[in-house]
Amino acid sequence: MSFSDLGLLPELMRAVADKGYDTPSPIQIQAIPAVLAGRDVLAGAQTGTGKTAGFVLPILQRLTADTAHGTSRAPRALVLTPTRELAAQVAQSARDYGKYLPLRTYQVFGGVSINPQISALRGGCDILVATPGRLLDLAQQRMVDLSLVQVLVLDEADRMLDMGFIHDIRRIIKLLPQKRQNLLFSATYSDDIRGLAERLLHNPLSVQVAPRNAPIELVEQRAYRVQKEQKRHLLAHLIQEGQWRQVLIFTRTKHGANRLTQQLEGAGIQAAAIHGNKSQAARVKALDMFKRGQVTCLVATEVAARGLDIKELPQVVNYELPNVPEDYVHRIGRTGRAGSAGEAISLVSSDESGLLRDIERVLRRSIPTLPTPVFKIIESAAPPAREDRPQQGQGRHGGQGHHGGNGRRDGNPERRDSRRPASGARSSAGAGPRTGTGTRSFGQPQRGRFR
Repeated sequence: MSFSDLGLLPELMRAVADKGYDTPSPIQIQAIPAVLAGRDVLAGAQTGTGKTAGFVLPILQRLTADTAHGTSRAPRALVLTPTRELAAQVAQSARDYGKYLPLRTYQVFGGVSINPQISALRGGCDILVATPGRLLDLAQQRMVDLSLVQVLVLDEADRMLDMGFIHDIRRIIKLLPQKRQNLLFSATYSDDIRGLAERLLHNPLSVQVAPRNAPIELVEQRAYRVQKEQKRHLLAHLIQEGQWRQVLIFTRTKHGANRLTQQLEGAGIQAAAIHGNKSQAARVKALDMFKRGQVTCLVATEVAARGLDIKELPQVVNYELPNVPEDYVHRIGRTGRAGSAGEAISLVSSDESGLLRDIERVLRRSIPTLPTPVFKIIESAAPPAREDRPQQGQGRHGGQGHHGGNGRRDGNPERRDSRRPASGARSSAGAGPRTGTGTRSFGQPQRGRFR
């Protein structure tokens, strides 16, 4: 099947061709006709399978066909996302696919000044992509009119529920017309998502492209058993010996991400961190440097990495296993995208054995554990890393989200790391000087400096 078989407008077909696409993905084949027909949709698909185009393309076509809106500047389609990065990505996709149509797309999210967003909304838009907290801020100030919304999309709906956005979502829904089309798109198909769908959707088409919580088959998964305090040394060995040029590394906490970044740089490995305490400008800069190959490692927390779209990313490393097994699927979904092969490596300490078993239970398969290579144990001399200070005018947590960014909205949802730790889940990166004898499986230690 080609995109022409889906009944899309010539303008959309031209934009799709400009992107270099000629064959729709399975999620697009099922979702696009249903959305064009006005049906509610509950769709689950692995990341990197084209689900954004699965709802953006038909929404653009439906809004183009609607001529009854007149000169209203209020948005007619609303897309809610859990993170700033995903909001920016979806909005850019809408602009790319709709570049030959007279439609306007704008995005709003926390972490940046609200005033330019207010000015932009006064000019009007057809599609609004938003994080829940900032949207409620704007609605409370009566700077956005949601009374004409015809289509509501919850993108990465499972992540929004996990991050505690359900109450914000309910408040937003009360601001929308009762008669509208509802679309839920998600990387996983959890029981919570099904419960939300029962309350929100009317006679929806259920689309499940991949088996529930299944990892991308193109991703080669493996694990290494390693002592917690020696993880950073093994990681540096893998990067250097494997001559890795681009690797996304996951930590549980923001502080752990900062600390590991500093330690990698001390070992001569270029790295940058991205997490909820970073300003939006810092996050954009770090991601841009990573995509351009100016840094080898991007160290990220689970929340900050959601929505990152990095083409042909070869390696993903779980420096620390996630507390929630389903998050493992999201993490490794950053690689193996768009038909490219990828590699997902997990560094597993003894206190994470239970987390590994939980992940394997969700995957319904075991993750191969390889013999740990011999690597150097190098003395650490890295001082504790500092968290970024909020910029002036952004509030204590970067000014994101409703009610000043209190850590439960767009601004700092990663605080759940401190509320829901696994047993022994503290990050061990930079655990201080270590000059002991090591163990046989880790090789004989050699003195040195690991800053």
